[in-house]
Amino acid sequence: MVYDELHLLSLGRRMHGLTVIHLAAWTGNLDIMRKLVKAGADQKAKNEEGMNVLHFAAENNNVKIIDYFLQDLHLYDLNKPDGKGKKPFLLASEKGHVDMINNLITLKLFTSEKDKEGNTALHIAAKNGHSKVVEILLEQWEQINDVNQNGETPFYLSVKGGHEKCAELLLEAGSYINVLTHNSSSTLQIAIQNRHLSLVTFLIDNNIDLVPKPKQKNSPLHLAVIHNHLPVVKSLLDANHDINSLNHRQETPLHLAADLGNVELVEVLLKAGCDLKTTDKHGKTALAVASRSNHALIGDMIIKAERYYAMKQEHLPHSDDGSDLCLSFKQDHSTQTKQIRSSLWNLAYNQLKPQEWKKMALFWKFTNEQIKAIEEQWTGEKSYKEHGNRMLLIWLHGTLLAHQNPVKHIYENLVEAGFQPLAEKIRAASSTGMDSRKCAVS
Repeated sequence: MVYDELHLLSLGRRMHGLTVIHLAAWTGNLDIMRKLVKAGADQKAKNEEGMNVLHFAAENNNVKIIDYFLQDLHLYDLNKPDGKGKKPFLLASEKGHVDMINNLITLKLFTSEKDKEGNTALHIAAKNGHSKVVEILLEQWEQINDVNQNGETPFYLSVKGGHEKCAELLLEAGSYINVLTHNSSSTLQIAIQNRHLSLVTFLIDNNIDLVPKPKQKNSPLHLAVIHNHLPVVKSLLDANHDINSLNHRQETPLHLAADLGNVELVEVLLKAGCDLKTTDKHGKTALAVASRSNHALIGDMIIKAERYYAMKQEHLPHSDDGSDLCLSFKQDHSTQTKQIRSSLWNLAYNQLKPQEWKKMALFWKFTNEQIKAIEEQWTGEKSYKEHGNRMLLIWLHGTLLAHQNPVKHIYENLVEAGFQPLAEKIRAASSTGMDSRKCAVS
């Protein structure tokens, strides 16, 4: 019996309802298929998923099996949807079988029908990144912006899957770049969420709309921050994305970066000149958010930025001295400032009494919010030592960016503020040879 020839193969397939004729279509063995048909095998048998021989042949690129059933046996009524609503043409598109696609088109089995999820063959090929199949289908297709049940176009699915070649082909053919799905997701948003940086660049280069739509909770820049995509953040800012865009909770991207404690993202946003005073729906600035989240380093960076931009606006509104080229708000670890930082640490931990750091902060025009943000980090009764040190390092940052000699400046300021003994001690302990013009300060 010819059935014995496929007995071993069928053993592993029985649970799926496969018959030997299905296995012959699966393997593409035309000789065995002819013997099975001649022996009376059920040519229209389906497995548990509603798949017949044409489905298996199309899925496995067995062109000869397709030709045998359609051209020799004329069983065109086998060209039916399986249990998922996919005809053989859709299955071939899903697998990227170019030969099978061309053969089915020749046999007039091209179809624009959809599966049960509303996907056409073009949707399926684009989703799976089969650019050669997409090229073929675009020659046959008219409705390239058709949507599935989720409101997704073939172009959206190509971007979602990270398939840049497919996206290029579809966009060139006239796909809508600014399409939104039923849940208001855009192609740019899904590219950011799925970490497809090259596609983000591709979409930006093709002038995708960067302005969030009313139903979208977050802008592309918010999403890039949430997903920690520093290169994407930079790309969006280079493309003039609104750095102060508000999400559904009235948060700016800086609010999110501050809450996450992401130093690199905060640095990029601060250097790009984001608005530091915007409040969220709870009335919190990004500084307040950083303090509440116990991100002391982030809080200090924001205070440095606030003081720097205030100084720049007040004293250097038209300055272009190149200082921004080496601008940084990160914690300072440079060798050039090691001596003065050591002196300031000694001042804060060994010289200053409780509340004295606040007196100095007010003298240096720290705002109440800035002082409160520094105080938020509480580690015990001696927290004032750390508070003082943080305040002094923030002051040092601004002093160096203003190209002032910090040793001379702090001596004069301590004397003026009524701290004569402290002024003498710090002058004695500090080296006046530090070059404050170095671009190593943050």
